[in-house]
Amino acid sequence: MARLALLSVSNKTGLIDLARSLVEEFDFDLISSGGTAQALKDAGLPVTKVADYTGSPEILGGRVKTLHPRIHGGILARRDVPQDITDLENNQIRPIDLVVVNLYPFEETIAKPGVTLSQAVEQIDIGGPAMLRASSKNFAHLAVLCDPAQYDEYLEELRQNNGEASLEFRQKAALKGFSHTASYDQAIASYLAGTENYNLSGTQLQSLRYGENPHQPAAWYQTGITPTGWTAATKLQGKELSYNNLVDLEAARRIIAEFTDTPAATIIKHTNPCGTALGSTISEAYQKAFNADSTSAFGGIVALNRPIDAATASELTKTFLECVVAPSCDAEAQEILGKKSNVRVLTLADLSSGSKDTVKAIAGGFLVQASDDVIADTSQWQVVTERQPTDSELAELLFAWKVCKHVKSNAIVVTSDRTTLGVGAGQMNRVGSVKIALEQAGEKAKGAILASDGFFPFDDSVRTAAAAGITAIVQPGGSLRDKDSVKAANELGLVMVLTGVRHFLH
Repeated sequence: MARLALLSVSNKTGLIDLARSLVEEFDFDLISSGGTAQALKDAGLPVTKVADYTGSPEILGGRVKTLHPRIHGGILARRDVPQDITDLENNQIRPIDLVVVNLYPFEETIAKPGVTLSQAVEQIDIGGPAMLRASSKNFAHLAVLCDPAQYDEYLEELRQNNGEASLEFRQKAALKGFSHTASYDQAIASYLAGTENYNLSGTQLQSLRYGENPHQPAAWYQTGITPTGWTAATKLQGKELSYNNLVDLEAARRIIAEFTDTPAATIIKHTNPCGTALGSTISEAYQKAFNADSTSAFGGIVALNRPIDAATASELTKTFLECVVAPSCDAEAQEILGKKSNVRVLTLADLSSGSKDTVKAIAGGFLVQASDDVIADTSQWQVVTERQPTDSELAELLFAWKVCKHVKSNAIVVTSDRTTLGVGAGQMNRVGSVKIALEQAGEKAKGAILASDGFFPFDDSVRTAAAAGITAIVQPGGSLRDKDSVKAANELGLVMVLTGVRHFLH
C-alpha cells in the first residue's frame, strides 16, 4: 500500500513542488483540507479531501476539519505495538507517514493596525497545533514538517535512505514542531494577557563560537515564527557573525534608524558610536563618520541608511572593519568589497524596525521596558536662554540629540556640520564625560554643539563647554539647579534648549 501524507498549510511556499515529488518520485497518497486541497487539485495532483477520508464534513465554518480519530489515530499509532495496529485495522485507519502543517498567521494578523479581538481569535489555529504535537510526539514512526525550508532536506533524506527519513532527521523535525507550537502559543498568550504576563521563547538559529568572552557559551535565537530584524538579514560575505557583532549591529541599527531623510552613516565600537554623520551622499556621510575618530573606527561596525555603491565600497575597504550593514549593495560594490573577504557584509531592507521591548535578565527573573523609541520633536523643546538658536543651530542640536540618545550614560556628544566630533560615554559622572568629549573634539569644539542625555546638576559643565568654544547646548532639564545652568549659559552667551525628555542608556 502506498504511504500516506497529510498536507494542511497556511503558508503554501514550496507546497506544490514537495507534493509533486511525494506523488511522482515516492508514490505517496495525499490527503488535505480546505485551501491546501484546492491548491493541490489546481496543480493537477491527486488528492483526497480530509472530509472525504474521515467521512465527516468540515463544520463550524472550518473550525473543525482534522480533529478526527482517523486523522489522529493514523498519526499517533505506534507501528511496533500490535494493539495499535489492530486498532487501526478495526477502525479502517491508514497510518500516516508524513504530516506537513504550518499554522494560521496569528502574529501577522495582530501586527496589522486596527485588528479587533474577534479577528485575532479567529486566527488561533486549533487543528494545526494538535497535528503538530501529535506527529512530533510520534517521531519514532513518522516525519513532521512545519517549515517550507525543511522540504528539500526531507526529500533528500528519502533519496539517500531508500525512501525513508532517518530517525535523526525525524527527531530534529519533531523538536522544530514543538518549538513552532511553543512560539505560537506564546504569541497568543502575550496578546491576550497584555502586560499581566510576559512570555519569552525562541528557536535557536545557530550556536555562536562564544559570547562576550571565550569562556561564555552563546547562541542566537529567533523569536516568533516569521523572520524579522537580523534573522531576515542577508549576509553577502564574511565570517560567521559573533555575539559581539550582533550586539553592536543592533546598536548601529538603532542609531541609523533615527535618520531617514538624509544619507547617514554610523560606526560603532562596543555599542557606542565613535563616528556618526550625515552627508549629501552615502559615501560622504561615511567619510565624515570615519574621519570623526579614525583611530576608534578600526575594527568597527558600520551601518548605512542608503545602498552601498562603488564609491562607498572603495572607502570601506581602506580600513579594517568587522561588519557593514546597509539596505542593499549594488553589484559593483559587492565586487569591490569582495577583496576584503573577511569583512561581514549584510543587507537588511528594513533598518528602522526593532523590538518594542527591551528585556534584561536579573537574578530570579527579568526586567521588561518599552524601547526608547520616542521621536524627537523640536516644537516641544523649550529655549531657556536669552539667545535664541538659529535654524542651522536648531538642526545641529537635533542631530546631536538623536546621537546622544544612543550613547551609554552618562552621555555627552559634541557635533558640528552634522558630524560627531567628540563622544563621552559611560562615565561615572557627567563632568568626566564632558571632559572626554571636549578633549576628543579639540579645536573643532569652537562653534560646535553639545548634547547631554541627562540634566546638569551644577553649572560647572556648562562653563567647561563654553571655555572650549561650544555655542549651544541641548539637554533634558529637570534639575533643581537648572536655573544655575541657565544663568551660566546667559552669562556666557550660549543657547540652551531643554527637551523635557531624558535618554539614559544603561
